[in-house]
Amino acid sequence: MPGAIGGDDAPAHYELAPDWVCEVLSKSTRRIDKIQKMRIYAREGVRHVWHVDPVAQTLEIFRLEGRHWLLVDSVAGDERVRAEPFEAFELDLALIWAE
Repeated sequence: MPGAIGGDDAPAHYELAPDWVCEVLSKSTRRIDKIQKMRIYAREGVRHVWHVDPVAQTLEIFRLEGRHWLLVDSVAGDERVRAEPFEAFELDLALIWAE
């Protein structure tokens, strides 16, 4: 329901922003997830965002630095990763892409 998002000035749906958001990218919502939602997340103070692309088999890890997003890491394929903000946990990407 991309139309439900609204614009950059859309009101927040929660009183307290989450520390972390994980977006699973799709062809139909990619632009909204990567541009519009990122602006909203920055404005609301979300500290970490992951973009998971199941088609490209990639994970992009972002951290909010001031008012701008820093791409911390981009991993692909069957790598194992310790991704912010869950560095204590090793994530095996092969398990995510498994059919």
